[in-house]
Amino acid sequence: MTTLTRGTDTLTRDALTVLQPGFTGTSAPDWLLRRIGEGLCSVGLFGRNIADPEQLAALTAQLRAERDDVLVAIDEEGGDVTRLEVRTGSSFPGNHALGAVDDTALTRDVARELGNRLAACGVNLNWAPSADVNSNPDNPVIGVRSFGVDPALVARHTAAYIEGLQAAGVAACAKHFPGHGDTAVDSHHALPRIDVGLDVLRERELVPFRAAIAAGTKALMSAHILLPALDAEHPATLSPRILTGLLREELGYDGLIVTDAVEMQAIAATYGIERGSVLAVAAGADALCVGGGLADEDTVLLLRDALVAAVRSGELPERRLAEAAARVRALGEWTAAHAALREGAAPASDIGLVAARRALTVTRAEGAAVADGPLTHAPYVAAFTPVANIAVGSETPWGIAAELARLLPGTETGTFSPDSTPASVLEAAGDRRIVAVVRDAHRHAWMSSALDALLAARPDTVVVEMGVPQAPPRGALHIATHGAARVCGLAAAEAITGA
Repeated sequence: MTTLTRGTDTLTRDALTVLQPGFTGTSAPDWLLRRIGEGLCSVGLFGRNIADPEQLAALTAQLRAERDDVLVAIDEEGGDVTRLEVRTGSSFPGNHALGAVDDTALTRDVARELGNRLAACGVNLNWAPSADVNSNPDNPVIGVRSFGVDPALVARHTAAYIEGLQAAGVAACAKHFPGHGDTAVDSHHALPRIDVGLDVLRERELVPFRAAIAAGTKALMSAHILLPALDAEHPATLSPRILTGLLREELGYDGLIVTDAVEMQAIAATYGIERGSVLAVAAGADALCVGGGLADEDTVLLLRDALVAAVRSGELPERRLAEAAARVRALGEWTAAHAALREGAAPASDIGLVAARRALTVTRAEGAAVADGPLTHAPYVAAFTPVANIAVGSETPWGIAAELARLLPGTETGTFSPDSTPASVLEAAGDRRIVAVVRDAHRHAWMSSALDALLAARPDTVVVEMGVPQAPPRGALHIATHGAARVCGLAAAEAITGA
């Protein structure tokens, strides 16, 4: 790889400033600290960077020693998508659970508490909330990350979440503009396409983002999706019509525009990360997220040099790059000025569990005597496990087995896949009561079929749906948690046992 001189001239500094890279390890590598000294203003953290709150606070202090206004970003939505608690599951229910309760004061309180915990660890930019309207029930990547299917509901909770998070001094980043909810493809793997008219986009997808802008969100994240009604050629992240024409000029947004990760296949497989990064900044993006997969110094230098070369060739106006860098620095200054908010934060509360309990939808089968009372003997938990999407990650535990085992010692569990049969569940369970745990059963034919067969053989089965509930309630007792966070599992276990 040919690199440019590693100087600290204005152009090079601006190119570094617009990058939001990741890294590996639980302490900052020397190369990252050196680049911060040369102009890098943002760092993205992932689950691999976090062991516990104390370690995270030490890491962010290490970064801030190089630059006190550095943006330390994280993808902490709560619910299914957590980085703070990637190894245990989140203490906060996700958007879909909050939308199911539909109490904006609760959403605001949950977001503020989450913000307090982030701020206490030195994190000052959260790539959340998801402002997507989950209009497509087959969506493989949004689902419970959305507040719901009603644009007005999503809008009011998006605004409440932003207000709560930013009240803790943590910048919010509403995503994925202009809306990722009506897709059946995961942009981590390919380029999704939404073929609806402009009127639908304005009345559905854009409604929550208008609310986010009105609520003062400090950042918005672009989506790697193609919307022919807005731009038939370029995905939103690379589209001047969408990022500049629609977002800046029509909607009047003047905050930071962050891209979704440029190494996602929707961009990388079509344009390449260098070309894609240049086109994104030229289109109106201010910060380039990279590092979920490509987390090394070579990637940072590759993108820095691509931006510098594009300016020198005339492909990328120098004024546009300077404008983008100025917005990044301005947000860093805002977070530094608001860091004192965490000093007055209230002690940690159990608002997450309170919200998870309120989000439960419990349905008892009519006339099913076995469902009249709580479980008092250790059951057998059959967890029907789909492949986790990349945003959620496969390393985060989910389900209710651990929580049930604490309440009913002796509880056993088994994990079942598309290759499993109902007979294998029945054999493993023996004469114990079965608790079947599913996640988006409506999207997985194998899971729904296995559940039907299991209920035919054991109608006293308790069913816990931890994804988006679509099918009519099934089982002697049906519990919809509206998410798979740890607190959702605890709330469901309490409901099953009467704890």
